[in-house]
Amino acid sequence: QVRLVESGGGLVQAGGSLRLSCAASGFSASTYAMGWFRQAPGKQREFVIGIRATDTSTTSADSVKGRFTISRDNAKNTVYLQMNRLKPEDTAVYYCAALRNFAVSTTANAYNCWGQGTQVTVSS
Repeated sequence: QVRLVESGGGLVQAGGSLRLSCAASGFSASTYAMGWFRQAPGKQREFVIGIRATDTSTTSADSVKGRFTISRDNAKNTVYLQMNRLKPEDTAVYYCAALRNFAVSTTANAYNCWGQGTQVTVSS
């Protein structure tokens, strides 16, 4: 069964850091493009950052460039989102997604599998 499980969300003050994890099962995440999306209340789900299949090339939204990074641990079949210098506007539910393709897509509908999401709240 293909499954993604996110963890690591929580409450943090502005300027702080969090690391989210996305554990994959039922498939090898290293052969998929992996992405992180987020959805704030009343807003559409938006692309945050992604990593290409089989290598470390990444794509990120302008709003998180220089603050967020994505990485993989292939031995653990896990993808991470490191979030630094968090801002109140980063508050959202964060979702991990897998795309059966080499390249990252910034379009949510392109992704084949989604996690359940983890809440990130940044206080001012």
